[in-house]
Amino acid sequence: MKIVTVHHCDAFSTIPSKGNPAGVVVEGDQYSEIEMQAIAKQVGFNETAFALKSDKADLRIRYFTPGHEMNLCGHATMATIYALKTKGLLKDKSKLTIETKAGILPIEIKEQQTRQIYITMQHAAPQFEAFNGSKSKLAQSIGLTEEAIHPGLPIVYGSTGIWTLLIPIKNLTYFEKMTPQTADFPAILEEMPKASLHPFCLEAFDKNADMHARHFSSPYSGTIEDVVTGTASGVMGAYFANYIDREAQLPKTLIVEQGQELGKDGRVHVHVKSEKGKLNISITGTAVRVKELKVQI
Repeated sequence: MKIVTVHHCDAFSTIPSKGNPAGVVVEGDQYSEIEMQAIAKQVGFNETAFALKSDKADLRIRYFTPGHEMNLCGHATMATIYALKTKGLLKDKSKLTIETKAGILPIEIKEQQTRQIYITMQHAAPQFEAFNGSKSKLAQSIGLTEEAIHPGLPIVYGSTGIWTLLIPIKNLTYFEKMTPQTADFPAILEEMPKASLHPFCLEAFDKNADMHARHFSSPYSGTIEDVVTGTASGVMGAYFANYIDREAQLPKTLIVEQGQELGKDGRVHVHVKSEKGKLNISITGTAVRVKELKVQI
C-alpha cells in the first residue's frame, strides 16, 4: 500500500472552488503507468497530472482521466506549473518547455505584483475534420433539438492537442437546458467515437468575454463534464479565425468563459496569431491552491 500526495489546484480562477479542479503529483517518477491510472481514478477529477523528468524538455507531464491517459490537458497543465512554481521546484525559470504526448510545448510564467501567477501555454498546430453525422441526433445527445444549432456555422472536429467536436449554438439561453446523454456520443461521432463534445456560442454572461462554452466528456474518460477547458478553448480560437472571422486582424486575444452552469466561473485567454500563413494558438490562465489530498493505492 502506497500513500500518494496529490495537490488539488483549481485552474482558470484565482478563487478556490470556482475554477476547474485538477490533481497534481509533483513526484510523478515514483509511480508506474498502472499506478498513475489508479491514482487518477481515486482522485476522481477530470484530470490528474504527473510531473516527470524529461531528456527532451525541462519536464514531462502525463495526464490521466479516471478512465484513461490523455495526450494533453490545458487546465491540468496550468495546475501543474502553478504547483511546481509555488513549491519552488521551477526556481526562477520564467520560460520552459514541457514534453507531452501532443509534442514539446513552450510555457511562459509571469508573476504580477499581486503575486498572482499567469501561465501561457503553447498549443499544438490546429487541425479540423468534418462532422458528417446527424445534427438532430447530435442535438438530442446534449438534451436539445436541432433548432438550437447555429445554422450559419459548421460543426467540426477540432484539435490543438486533443480532438473535440465543436458545436456552434445560437445563443446563451440553450446552455442551462443542456443534459448530456454521454453513452450516446460514440454512435453519433462515427468519425471519432472517442471525441468529447464542446458546444459554444458567441454570447457570454460577462460583457468582457467573447465566447461561452460547456464541455461534455467522452464516456471513455469516466467523467461527465469538464468545468473550464483549456485545450478546447484553444481550438475555439482557431475555429474563430477559420470559420467566424477570416478577416480578423491578428494577433488577437479572445476571452472564453465557462463553468457558470455548474456554479463555477472560469476564464481562458486565447491568443490567435498567424505565422507564415498558419495559425499559432496559445492560452493564458491562472490557478489557485485548494488543498493537499492523500490517496492510497
